[in-house]
Amino acid sequence: MTAGVASLALIPYDMASASYPKKVKLKKPNSKFSGVQVGAITYSWRSMSPTAEDTLNYCLQCGISSIELMSNTIELYAGIRQGPERLPRDATDEQRIAFQKVSEEYTETVKNWRISLPMARFEELRKMYNKAGVKIHIAKFSPENWSDGEIDYAFNAAKALGAKGVSTEIGEKSCQKLGPFAEKHGMYAIMHQHLQPGQPDWSFEKFLAYSPAIMLNFDAGHYFGATGLHPNGIIEKLHDRIFSIHMKDKTSPKGTPPNTNMEWGKGETPIADILLLLKKNKWPINVDIELEYPVPQGSDAVAEVKKCVEYCRNILVE
Repeated sequence: MTAGVASLALIPYDMASASYPKKVKLKKPNSKFSGVQVGAITYSWRSMSPTAEDTLNYCLQCGISSIELMSNTIELYAGIRQGPERLPRDATDEQRIAFQKVSEEYTETVKNWRISLPMARFEELRKMYNKAGVKIHIAKFSPENWSDGEIDYAFNAAKALGAKGVSTEIGEKSCQKLGPFAEKHGMYAIMHQHLQPGQPDWSFEKFLAYSPAIMLNFDAGHYFGATGLHPNGIIEKLHDRIFSIHMKDKTSPKGTPPNTNMEWGKGETPIADILLLLKKNKWPINVDIELEYPVPQGSDAVAEVKKCVEYCRNILVE
């Protein structure tokens, strides 16, 4: 290994700038309001420590009883080896070549670690969360570029965590690759979209047709921000293929500014309409808060997610 690469620190994902909140003993949460299960994705707390213990503490502070748990948190708990730090922008050619070699070696090491890892550690993680009153309903591994053995690992780990499926970004490769694995494991491959619905002739049905085990993680905010259309049109049409909804408040494509994340209540996304539609029809669709607007000065991601939970509760509880 060259001196340039040897000097690169090995750190867990997002730990360098993480903040560590003081832990307090909190009661079991319940964020199921009028039959609608409100939760969050751990991306909402990306500015904070990603450990499983800290993430559980965030859930309890926010009163959240369900979570879409991302792979960095899951695999940190399972003991994954720390990966190489990202190269600086002014890295030399020698550093870049050496870094590529180290990255390839790390990828192979992680592959072997995954396919040989017992599921006991994930079962332990599920028990820790469930004991505190939090259910893990999705594991976001995004494994479509992994080896077959690693994809089996992702679904087995998700099952051990108590999740119903593995989520990733929507695409033909993702659906073609993960649909058969989801069927094999009796689980779901859950597809998340960003702004693609704003493209001409783009449709969700094309991707759902690959497998009955493919479900949607419908991002209502991104959909509204890209199209300006009411998300309830898609929800009513595809509710039996929607496993979860990512909720955020955004402006429309013609808003001022256009397609921009806003504090909840300050954007144009019809959040209340969406929540009340789910309540009225009693559809078993998880609603997950995805905090994407900039955290205001003097606040933090936990306080902002808690505001979003209360926003949902005030709409759903008469």
